[in-house]
Amino acid sequence: MLLTIERVAIMKSVDIFAATPDHILASVARIVEEVEVAAGESLLREGEPGDCLYIVVEGELRAHSQSRTLMILTPGKIVGELALLDPEPRSASVDAVSDALLFRIDKEPFDEVMADRPEIALGVIRSLARRIRQQGRVIAGTSDPESSRGDR
Repeated sequence: MLLTIERVAIMKSVDIFAATPDHILASVARIVEEVEVAAGESLLREGEPGDCLYIVVEGELRAHSQSRTLMILTPGKIVGELALLDPEPRSASVDAVSDALLFRIDKEPFDEVMADRPEIALGVIRSLARRIRQQGRVIAGTSDPESSRGDR
């Protein structure tokens, strides 16, 4: 189990939290649940309801729809943020490529944090805009999903 200060340092490296002061991230760190996923395990299934987001701390995951890879998720990436904003079913499946450590943040406490801290809401919007652009490039064939490794 990571210390609060370690959780804050990890979250600070994630786009949606980059503009958030450390003392606020310390309170967010208290709502984080650490989740371990073994290589080959499924984290999310396309079509299932979602009520949380995950931050990749260690390891690598693959987001895919049917057999098409949409994105490779590496440390510092987030997945599932759409489920926090829109109650629609998951738009993709996510499987662990390697053993992974993730932070899980559930919808209800995250809603409270976003209401109190507009910089987090803006971070979510910026993150989604980048992801939409990346997916547009993948669909257009001008970018390989593998090339998004480490891109924050």
